[in-house]
Amino acid sequence: MKNKKSYSAKFKFQVVMEALQSDRPDSEIARHYDVHPVTLSNWKKTFKENGPQVFGGDKELKKKQEEVDRMEKLLGQKEVEIAMLKNFLDEN
Repeated sequence: MKNKKSYSAKFKFQVVMEALQSDRPDSEIARHYDVHPVTLSNWKKTFKENGPQVFGGDKELKKKQEEVDRMEKLLGQKEVEIAMLKNFLDEN
């Protein structure tokens, strides 16, 4: 049974950037860094999907979480109002 290798974020970034900027095939880059080609492919996919978050930072994430929290609170209030209205209509 093989041990799963662990790579630092800095190493992954370096390999992905080279793969994105190079004319060399990914398989050659993966071999050079002793990384499985599928692993490199997964890193590239993750990088492309999460790129905007890299530049947003914690400030942007906090702002989005605050907005989600506000919306969840508003939704809770609306659910209470709906329940109250249903009770009122059922009584009449």
